[in-house]
Amino acid sequence: MLQVQNLEVVYDDIMLVLRGVSLSVPPGQIVALLGGNGAGKSTLLRALTGLLDVHHGKIARGAVTLDGERVGQLRPAALVRRGVAQVMEGRRIFAELTVEENLRIGGYTNPRQVRTRSQRVYDLFPVLAKRRRDHAGYLSGGEQQMLAMGRALMADPRYLLLDEPSLGLAPRLVEQIRQLIVEINRDGTAVLLVEQNATMALSIASHGYVLETGKVVLDKPAAQLLDDADVREFYLGLTSAPDGEEGAIAVDRKSYRDVKHYKRRKRWLS
Repeated sequence: MLQVQNLEVVYDDIMLVLRGVSLSVPPGQIVALLGGNGAGKSTLLRALTGLLDVHHGKIARGAVTLDGERVGQLRPAALVRRGVAQVMEGRRIFAELTVEENLRIGGYTNPRQVRTRSQRVYDLFPVLAKRRRDHAGYLSGGEQQMLAMGRALMADPRYLLLDEPSLGLAPRLVEQIRQLIVEINRDGTAVLLVEQNATMALSIASHGYVLETGKVVLDKPAAQLLDDADVREFYLGLTSAPDGEEGAIAVDRKSYRDVKHYKRRKRWLS
């Protein structure tokens, strides 16, 4: 199991970003992590993948463990070798390299398995097989997201951390990425899915967490989060109309939004 326990993360020795976060990703499961901009989602992923020091951050308290062993101080390459891989927000593919070259880079931890693993990726993403010799920068947004996921799978991870994989994609492509995540998980890879698209994330996850200002404010099975009134209102954009029917929320005034945020925080932290 991949876990964080009472984790506190500080940037530049003064800015406390995570405040006692605890989270578990069981083997073979999909876990969703929801939260708005600035909630601390990316910081949590950096703690899990050894990238905190790149951003002048460090673990001040708590632990990151993999199968019961503390791994919070390991370098990123060591974590990849232990089975933890990440697809960063914004894809971060090497635009000037070909699709095939991008995949080869993803398999650097075990070069002897590159051919076998790249074939697995091509089977999972047939569009990449057709464009294997094309420069990655010429791929569409959806194809680049598939390449980023395929490159991470080249390390044959047990745990795949996905940071906003649906960001900027059309609804049809979001559904395609959703199905691919399910298929990757069906092959035995556990997934931590960090998303603002709560509908997509909770529809395929077994468990979910909601992160706000560095704290976990909700921790429930995904089906229960989908039924939670606050989650439906603030992450799915749905609320109960006076006649009991669901309707879309329209928030136009900043003052109203701030009041709703305060009330939500008060309910969740009580």
